[in-house]
Amino acid sequence: MRILRTLLVSQLLSAVILAIAALVILVIYTQQQVTATEKNTRIAIEQILSYHLTGDGKLLSRQLDRSFALRSLRISQLDDTILHEQNLRGNKAALATNLLQLFGTEFKSQTIRNEEQNIQISYQLDFTERLLQFQSVLLLLLLLPFVLGWVPVLLSKSSISRSYRRTTEAVNELIDRFIKDPKKAEPDWHKIPPEFADINLALQKLANYTRSQYNEMATNAHQIAEEAYKDPVTDLPNRNRFVQYYEDSIRQNEQSDFGVFAITRCTELQTLNQTRGYQEGDNYIREVADIVKKLCGTYKDHKIYRLNSSDFGILLPRVTPKEAENFALQLQSRLNEYQKNADLDSVAYTGLVAYESGKALGELLAVADTSISLAQTKQANAWHFQKESAGLEMAAGSYGNQNWRNVIDDVLNNHRLSLLVQLIQPSNRSAKAYSEILVRFKTQEGQILPTASFLAMAEKLDRIIAVDRLIIETALTTIKSKNLQDQYFGLNLSARCVHDDQFIIWLERRLLKDAHIAAKLVFEVTEFGLQQNLKTSKRFIDMIHRAGARITVEKFGVGITSFKFFRDMKPDYVKMDGSYTRHINEDKNNQYFMRLMIDLAHRIGVGVFAESVETQEEKHMLESLFIDGNQGYYVGKPSPM
Repeated sequence: MRILRTLLVSQLLSAVILAIAALVILVIYTQQQVTATEKNTRIAIEQILSYHLTGDGKLLSRQLDRSFALRSLRISQLDDTILHEQNLRGNKAALATNLLQLFGTEFKSQTIRNEEQNIQISYQLDFTERLLQFQSVLLLLLLLPFVLGWVPVLLSKSSISRSYRRTTEAVNELIDRFIKDPKKAEPDWHKIPPEFADINLALQKLANYTRSQYNEMATNAHQIAEEAYKDPVTDLPNRNRFVQYYEDSIRQNEQSDFGVFAITRCTELQTLNQTRGYQEGDNYIREVADIVKKLCGTYKDHKIYRLNSSDFGILLPRVTPKEAENFALQLQSRLNEYQKNADLDSVAYTGLVAYESGKALGELLAVADTSISLAQTKQANAWHFQKESAGLEMAAGSYGNQNWRNVIDDVLNNHRLSLLVQLIQPSNRSAKAYSEILVRFKTQEGQILPTASFLAMAEKLDRIIAVDRLIIETALTTIKSKNLQDQYFGLNLSARCVHDDQFIIWLERRLLKDAHIAAKLVFEVTEFGLQQNLKTSKRFIDMIHRAGARITVEKFGVGITSFKFFRDMKPDYVKMDGSYTRHINEDKNNQYFMRLMIDLAHRIGVGVFAESVETQEEKHMLESLFIDGNQGYYVGKPSPM
């Protein structure tokens, strides 16, 4: 539009200048014509007067009127006696007359005197026709700026509009192609008309700049996406990347694939953050991540993710459960070493589960989480591979936390449990032993729930104290109703109960209520559970002894036990962990360790039992080491109480 305005102004100026020049020429020409006409007319009238007869004014008037174009005429004698007078025509070209007068042309009356004839003539010539022609030309000159200015502009505007329209279409097409895929080859810039070369050049500059910005933005977007999928502490992919990879590469994989998925949970993170600061907590997470990375480095196509603040997810493709157990043992060993160097109570627990193509991620995570809960019931840094079909069915049935809570509450409210007993067989007549009470939990439909999973979830959902109270009440009621007061029974207690003041108060009152039965009870607590808080553990054991009952430290030997532990805790029995009894007839190291522990325990008056005794050879070896009692499937299977 700016170009069009400039063109319009220049055309108008040119037309105006041309019109003015033509007007000046026309005025000069007209003035010359008027002057010549007036001169010729005067000469002609003077000649007529020289031959005219005096006194006949009308005849002279008619003769002058026929010969000349007059506007006014007055014939008189020299003494001003009027012989004839008339005004012949009006002024029909006032515009031209005024314009010529403006330029100096005078349309005056002329007077001619002839003394011989005693006559004078006053007249004014009539230039109407000539002035009308002049006026017509003048009007044309006034129209000239419009004709010479606007018409070319309008034609140019039409042409420019067409060029602009073609250019706009070409530019829009180029922009659309560039927006759709800026990575493609250069657009066809020749589609833009050559008269718009500047626009073409500007568009190419804009395209180059936009392409560079796009590439930069794409690079930045990729970096931002990578940062969004990366854990800043360990530089491992995070949970979002894990979910993306699992859904795309495993669940929806049309080819049959399998492997093992594991979650390693760093249980000391919150404690370290609170006691040593968040920097130490981050260092702890990085150390565990390094341990997992180094161990997984030997497995092809492995994947490691940080699922949340405390959990690492590990995918081991095409790894069998047997190989996964070896992985878990090596991981536990390295975590134990780190625990010793870092002076921690524990480092991390690992839950493992097998996976295959098509398995839902929620199901996999639920089973792995349950496996961790089971691992936490064992020694420090323990692991658990969820292989039991019942446990898998629970996960497959979408037993999340809420469903587990409902199941546990149903068991508690309706006492859906049954008691079994498994004998600890004394090795000699002088040895004292008992039968351990085992529990089986049932659903509303009568289905047997996996005991380890049930207890682990009860611990997780803060129901374990209520579960232990129900077991103790049921056991005491059964012993009383079946008149079994003359037998010794062992009851398992969770570490949570041992360190809960309200539970200890309740248990003491309950045992004092049935003191004759309490004297026949032995409460089993894991070594790991007692070591969590030695002060409260000591108070609990003292209460048990005051009530007349006894204490067994089970899963003994997997923790770091000191002589101070024996002296302060003063347990009645210890039950060696099954890892020492399995194949003990072939393992010289375990034989030496068992003999040492048995001798130490006997010296301070503590009985020693062995669990998981599965063969006759194991039983004979343990008896030769002076074990006080054996428990296991070889000795006696669980049976209804």
